[in-house]
Amino acid sequence: MIFSILIYASSNSSQTEQSALRFTRAVLQQGHSIHRVFFYGESVNACSNLIVTPRDETNITEQWLTLASAAKLDMVVCISAAVRRGILDGAEAKRHNKSSANLSEGFQLSGLGQLADAIIMSDRTITFGN
Repeated sequence: MIFSILIYASSNSSQTEQSALRFTRAVLQQGHSIHRVFFYGESVNACSNLIVTPRDETNITEQWLTLASAAKLDMVVCISAAVRRGILDGAEAKRHNKSSANLSEGFQLSGLGQLADAIIMSDRTITFGN
């Protein structure tokens, strides 16, 4: 079965993103595939390379990137939600005349068309939000 994952909750306010990560790992361990993980709304904050996680807390960004690398996941961040929250890749930083980019390597900015594509290409789209 092919799954896509939509996350729209803040990683700072709930366990939702941890649940999404655990679900994604479980799906892959069961032999299913993940078409795309799409970060929307407040969840885009987890895609910044400027986040500093205290040593006694889980670094959700690092965990997503480790899983993405191992499983070759397509990790897409909603461009509108990201730019609104100051999460920029090199092209958007240049476009908005900002001094630097802060999107973690391994994530890509894109529009809602990528979410629509994920829904169409997947047998199931699972959402995580609060």
